[in-house]
Amino acid sequence: MSKLLEKQIEEKVNTYAKEQGFLVYKFTSPQRAAVPDRLYINPRGRVFFVEFKREGMKPTPAQQREHDRLRGQGVDVWIVDNVRDGYDMVDEMRLKC
Repeated sequence: MSKLLEKQIEEKVNTYAKEQGFLVYKFTSPQRAAVPDRLYINPRGRVFFVEFKREGMKPTPAQQREHDRLRGQGVDVWIVDNVRDGYDMVDEMRLKC
C-alpha cells in the first residue's frame, strides 16, 4: 500500500475539520518563511496551526524553528503526517476553549 501524499492527508483532515465546525484557512506569510500550512479555528474560537507532512516526514529545521517560535508565544502547533492522527487532532481540539 502506498503512502498518501501530504496534499491528500491535508485534504482529508481539512474536510473532516470543516464537518466538525472548524474554520480552515490556508496560511501563508509573505514576510515570514516556513510558517505552518494551515490555520484552524475550532467552534469555540480557539486558534491553532497545523503543519502537514507526508507520512514519516518531519519538519525542516526552518519549519521547526518557526513552530518553536509560535509555541513560545503559547500557540498550539500540530504536525500531522497521517489521516488518523489528523482526525484525532480535530477531535481533541474540537472542545478546547
